[in-house]
Amino acid sequence: MSREILQAAMVWLTTGSMLAGCALIGGCTGGQQTRSYPVRVNGDPNKGKELIESYGCGACHTVPGIYTARGMVGPPLLSFSRRTMIAGELPNSPENLVRWIRNPQSVEPGTAMPMLGVTNDQAHDIAAYLYTLR
Repeated sequence: MSREILQAAMVWLTTGSMLAGCALIGGCTGGQQTRSYPVRVNGDPNKGKELIESYGCGACHTVPGIYTARGMVGPPLLSFSRRTMIAGELPNSPENLVRWIRNPQSVEPGTAMPMLGVTNDQAHDIAAYLYTLR
């Protein structure tokens, strides 16, 4: 086989392997279907945004729409509404998110996420804002 044909074959195989790898990696959804519908939460997203600012969530998280929220301790909350899991422990649902916001230690003991004393209504407002992040 000529050198040119061998090089072309190697390029073809490498490109095919890379495309297959990207398809596999892009398909990771934590074992669940990706969310293709808006989540409805009984809360006020505007109040939720204010609460995220007042509780200082931006000290640990990057939160879109909140200029001061540029933390690097916790995960960035970009596209939160499209995530399948919360803290790698719970399916992403409004009930589970409110539970996580109110008492993260009950979900993941030893987590760095602090218990902030958020009320049930405040947790619903915060969840409502996070579900606007697509």
